[in-house]
Amino acid sequence: LAATGHRPTKLALDSGLHPYSDELHHRLRSFAIEHLERIQPKEVISGMALGWDQAIAEAALYLDMPLVAYIPFVGQESRWPETSQQRYWHILNHPNTEYVIVCEGGYGAWKMQKRNEAMVNASMHLLALWDGSTGGTGNCIRYAKAKQRRIENVWDEWVEYLSR
Repeated sequence: LAATGHRPTKLALDSGLHPYSDELHHRLRSFAIEHLERIQPKEVISGMALGWDQAIAEAALYLDMPLVAYIPFVGQESRWPETSQQRYWHILNHPNTEYVIVCEGGYGAWKMQKRNEAMVNASMHLLALWDGSTGGTGNCIRYAKAKQRRIENVWDEWVEYLSR
């Protein structure tokens, strides 16, 4: 199972929660745990971006599921807030985590799409948290459709979950 989804700024919606708050992160991780418990994948693949990607990664580790982190390039986390960088390295250093560095060199926006393609190619099921907008998540879903992967978008459930 691979996961694709939005970053915290889109996930906060009109909840009144700050996009990078611990409370939003905790709720997102709990939501991810519920879905992984239901699906029971043999392995979880995360692109390790802030938001849904890291929530899925932490949920997999919490549930003692093998995690493969697909890193688009070395230094992906270098411009993030300190607490986000610490979370990133905690996930990567966990004994149940393997990682793949998809592209050589530093930052390149196109490397995010290469990472997404690699994740889709390595999976049969894509768990998406996507609001239907254009951008990286939408591009990943289009690629998964072209590769005829099973796509499960849980956006409407997230909107309901966050309103509780």
